Amino acid sequence: MNKEIIKYIRESYNLTQRDFAKMVNCSFALIALVEVGKRRITFNLESKIKQAFDLDEQQMQNIASIVSELSKGTPPFC
Repeated sequence: MNKEIIKYIRESYNLTQRDFAKMVNCSFALIALVEVGKRRITFNLESKIKQAFDLDEQQMQNIASIVSELSKGTPPFC
């Protein structure tokens, strides 16, 4: 999981960083710092995000693929 994936998940649910942090049960500051690359994503944070949004490994791989394609400027569903 990386900062782009976290931001993608958050924006997919139309959540602010504060609302996302509440759902994940962590601080708003942590989410803000992760999204700008100033804090790393710990195993604990990754687990909380997966649990909060009920994401399994296949779903995470799908999200990673979409984020990768978006970063290239390619529409993900071609």
